[in-house]
Amino acid sequence: MILTVTMPKSPLRSAGLDLTILGAGDAFASHGRFQSGYIIEGASCRILMEAGPTALCAMKRMGFKTADLDLILVSHLHGDHFGGLPFFLLEYLYESPRQKPLTIVGPPRIEERTWRLFRTMFPGTKPDLPRLLEYLNFIEIVPGKDHRIGPVRIAAMRTPHMKRDISLAFRLELDDKTIAFSGDSGWTDELAPFVSGADLFLCECTYFDSTQLEFHMNYPKLSANRGQFEVGRMVLTHIGREVLDRRREVRIPMARDGMRIRV
Repeated sequence: MILTVTMPKSPLRSAGLDLTILGAGDAFASHGRFQSGYIIEGASCRILMEAGPTALCAMKRMGFKTADLDLILVSHLHGDHFGGLPFFLLEYLYESPRQKPLTIVGPPRIEERTWRLFRTMFPGTKPDLPRLLEYLNFIEIVPGKDHRIGPVRIAAMRTPHMKRDISLAFRLELDDKTIAFSGDSGWTDELAPFVSGADLFLCECTYFDSTQLEFHMNYPKLSANRGQFEVGRMVLTHIGREVLDRRREVRIPMARDGMRIRV
């Protein structure tokens, strides 16, 4: 089953993709790194993948306009990955009213949880809310099914990170390029075949010494199994304190805030 959503086309740039790391840090913003956020720029679509609490700040600091976003993609409903959404909604209410549709995609309950968080953070905020709602479209992604949203084809698999709720890894196809993203995940043998063939694979790497914690990746496990990931380029992200403290021992490229990758 393929879910299709049409978005207006807007000429942006030449063929190929540019990915900018807004935040490569973990939930603790280890070593002062911004939390999860990635801008993907294609020829006809701009995507924010992950909306951590620092995403809006990072976008503005790096010169991106929130009005240009066509799609926001969220892997799971932990605060360091979706806690920035209320700030974007507030931005669209007061600072930069939407002039074109915005699709927000995530796991089940993404819409309910986003509005609950917004009302908790900014109770009583109503100016122009009906107008904003006309431009917003929430879509829940189901693992194991392909979704086409405008020019973007998205596949998702469930990762072993959350038990009650669903956390997702993504595989995005846009402009004949493929970007895979682990989201937050413990080790699973299903991940390597899911990301196989991707031009770029962003893989979380939170731990180095705490190898007994199974809800996040650790560097020793990734290093020992690097050969399983048949991808064009692999970059570690969601990097925790342990990894940063031992960065001289890390042989897989690591993301950093502000890093730009041409795909």
